[in-house]
Amino acid sequence: MKKIFLTLLAVIGFALTSHAQKFAMVDMEYVLGNLPSYEMANEQLNQLSLRWQKEIENVSREAETMYKNYQSEMVFMTTELKKSREAEIVAKEKEAMDLKNKYFGPEGELYTKRQTLMKPIQEEVYNAVKKVAEERGYQAIFDRASSADIIFASPRIDVSNEVLTKLGFSK
Repeated sequence: MKKIFLTLLAVIGFALTSHAQKFAMVDMEYVLGNLPSYEMANEQLNQLSLRWQKEIENVSREAETMYKNYQSEMVFMTTELKKSREAEIVAKEKEAMDLKNKYFGPEGELYTKRQTLMKPIQEEVYNAVKKVAEERGYQAIFDRASSADIIFASPRIDVSNEVLTKLGFSK
């Protein structure tokens, strides 16, 4: 009787612990690449970035021109004039660096703009992935695009098209 009870307990224990977990893969690059709002936001960020880069290059070019002029006229300048010109050149170079930090720094305008444009899109995609996971009973959905550790994944577990369908786009 004791053996039967222990065997039954062991079988029940194995049955509970061997519950198969379901998981899936999603290719976020593929999903985001098929969202027009993501493409528009990316294009807007690229345009801003190019405009700001040109502005920085113009200020840097002005500083370079000022330095070249300074070098060519240096022999004719008084010590006082040299110092004032050097200060102007340094100020112009600093202006270029300040602009670069303002636009492209860690907390710069590009970062802020990217957060503003991309966060709603990312949340929408996350919610679609979450719905697919809940409906299909997945415990985990992995991003195939960001994981270099995945050597092979069966196309049967790829739910990228289902996520696009949840977002209102079909492929």
